[in-house]
Amino acid sequence: MKSYEATPPKKVAFLGLGVMGHPMAGHLARAGHQVTIYNRTAAKADAWVKEYGGRAAPTPRQAAADAELLFACVGNDDDLRAVVLGDDGAFAGMKRDAVFVDHTTASAAVARELYAAARERGLHFVDAPVSGGQAGAVNGALTVMCGGDAAPFDVMKPVAMAYAKAVTRVGDAGAGQLAKMVNQTCIAGLLQGLAEAIAFGQRAGLDMKLVLEVIGKGAAQSWQMDNRGTTMIDGKFDFGFAVDWMRKDLGLVLDEARRNGAKLPVTALVDQFYADVQAMGGQRWDTSSLIKRLG
Repeated sequence: MKSYEATPPKKVAFLGLGVMGHPMAGHLARAGHQVTIYNRTAAKADAWVKEYGGRAAPTPRQAAADAELLFACVGNDDDLRAVVLGDDGAFAGMKRDAVFVDHTTASAAVARELYAAARERGLHFVDAPVSGGQAGAVNGALTVMCGGDAAPFDVMKPVAMAYAKAVTRVGDAGAGQLAKMVNQTCIAGLLQGLAEAIAFGQRAGLDMKLVLEVIGKGAAQSWQMDNRGTTMIDGKFDFGFAVDWMRKDLGLVLDEARRNGAKLPVTALVDQFYADVQAMGGQRWDTSSLIKRLG
């Protein structure tokens, strides 16, 4: 059970109640904050209110009214713009000096765009993508990497700790999204290496669960090995971070690399391997399903 640090209760809003947003908003409510939620599908918003209390609003603008902090976790750049901008967007309803915290994994470009739009309105914007997956959201143990100004970061950090184990400012606007791209690049390479290692060991006739137990105590150890190695051996992929989501994230990485000139040959290759998994029907399989194409 998550234990919450004592923080002064605040009026907050949360936009987007997907597999991540639903439990994240729930932690805010359990931590004692007054939470108003918004979701495109009203039935999901009603279900959240039934579970946690609080209030549902019919538009992001109405959810933003009187909120000191607004959190969002939606699908992509366009989804984010849809809940932020326009007559019914959150920015239209936010009071001066309120802070918008975006947990969407999106582009650094949209983070900078919305940061600038917020400052023009006397608002604050922090890009704050998360790592830890659905389990991290449910358990309140996410890692949050943030870009933006220091003062609004200091305001949002103690509140965000309701669903996080670490909340860190890594730089100016867009830096949080860039850090998440680094994170996804690391994960993609690790998973492909783990998939190849397990497939190799199986072909060699090794007891791979025993082998992973042994090498997991040495330099090869990683979170992916500890948490996905056994399930990869068992062929279980009906959980965790979906292949479709990873391809979206790696698309952001490769787009950014084209802009900044970074060379990412392994990442580009693994992205194509994930396309193979999608073609096998594995769009919603866990990202560890890379091993399926080696069978």
